[in-house]
Amino acid sequence: MRKVRRQQLQFGQADIGQIQFDPRSRDDIPQLLRGLQYIYTTPAVRAEVFRILEELAARRANPGTGRPGLDLWKVLVMGTLRLNLNWDYDRLQNQVNYHSLIRQMLGHGPYDDEGQYKLQTLKDNVGLLTEEALDRINQAVVRAGHVVLKKNGAGLEGRCDSFVVKTDVHFPTDISLLWDALRKAVELMARLAEAAGLPGWRKSKYWLRELKRLCRAAQQAKRSTSSDPAKQTRKEAAVRAAHEAYLVRGAEVLARVAATAAVLEKRGEADLAEVERFAGHARRQLDQVRRRVLGGETIPHGEKVFSVFEPHTEWISKGKAGVPVELGLRVCVLEDQFGFILHHRVMARETDDQVAVPMAEAARERFANLRSCSFDKGFHSPANQARLRAILDRVVLPRKGKLSQAARAEEHETGFVRARRRHSAVESAINALEVHGLDRCPDHGRDGFERYVALAVVSRNLQKLGAILLKQEARALRRRQQRLRAA
Repeated sequence: MRKVRRQQLQFGQADIGQIQFDPRSRDDIPQLLRGLQYIYTTPAVRAEVFRILEELAARRANPGTGRPGLDLWKVLVMGTLRLNLNWDYDRLQNQVNYHSLIRQMLGHGPYDDEGQYKLQTLKDNVGLLTEEALDRINQAVVRAGHVVLKKNGAGLEGRCDSFVVKTDVHFPTDISLLWDALRKAVELMARLAEAAGLPGWRKSKYWLRELKRLCRAAQQAKRSTSSDPAKQTRKEAAVRAAHEAYLVRGAEVLARVAATAAVLEKRGEADLAEVERFAGHARRQLDQVRRRVLGGETIPHGEKVFSVFEPHTEWISKGKAGVPVELGLRVCVLEDQFGFILHHRVMARETDDQVAVPMAEAARERFANLRSCSFDKGFHSPANQARLRAILDRVVLPRKGKLSQAARAEEHETGFVRARRRHSAVESAINALEVHGLDRCPDHGRDGFERYVALAVVSRNLQKLGAILLKQEARALRRRQQRLRAA
């Protein structure tokens, strides 16, 4: 049975509450570990976090049977370390096996030579955390931070903004996406055909080399930049011929995939879901390349997919200097005046003005003492202005366009101006999230993306909590040293 944390210490294990940190250290690891230690050693907070982890364990396994599995406390420590330090799993494996402070936080003492973690163990267990559980843990961490600051119950002033978290994809073109889809469909079908003993797939690797050659030929045909009309005419003919050859061969290979899939489906011997998924992507790309290159049609943006591996990826152009386009998903965050992130939202096909009210409602539901919130102009709409005023005591949301006399007077009011000047501090929170792992998401799928973002928010708040505690301890240490010198 998987446990949150074994209460009885074994010989050689470390007491997490006795771990000592250098309060003058400015490194990220001691700050994060100090925040985790506070959660573990504060009874009320530990009870809440452990209850959430226990519910997570109960949903995934029978509590009375099965192997023990990795403690969920260790899973939480490993997940937050991975995100906050922006480590891949190879670096995480090295650190949890050989970094003394981290091993103490995992419960390993100086004489505990066992407990070496395998790479696949880390991947399997960190993936157990869910976005919903992490959101609840984040609320407990934020409330703990307010208690440490002695601001528990104080009115919260929020700052809300969005940014783009990139997915781990290459730059998409029609023909490169077609190659990705065909390659995966052929590889998966060749594997299934071999397992079922079906003939006809011995040359699958040769087909892939041929498709890759045709894809590269189509890419190279478009490279000429000459303005000579005769050369332009020859270029257009070459581009058309290269794409036609690629499409014909791609359709032939895809037809062979479909024929073998029909045989396997009759037998009922294989799971064809993944093959069909990539074959569907290939059929769409064949159609779009044919329409665009051969038919001269402009493909509507809504029909496009920008990755066959991460189909939730969006093409986002926010008008930033030097950044014409970003491939990923928008994430909206709302932080308080103390630097803790109260709530976040992954914006799938949503714009800023569509999430302003849901963000305020969700944050107010989690933290009833949220009194005000500031936004950028991108969040403005007349409906948002009215609905936000029904939720919050003060709404700092600049309007677009020419202002009426009443709106101008409101936006020049002292409190509004002060909140607008403080609003830019949310960019610091966004930069901290990006530096600490949330610039690009390496995890797969929409669920993996949402879990990755939620874990990054929890990790950042834990680091913020640890930094506050270490700063308080450093001040206390200086006061003790001053008293000793004075004596």
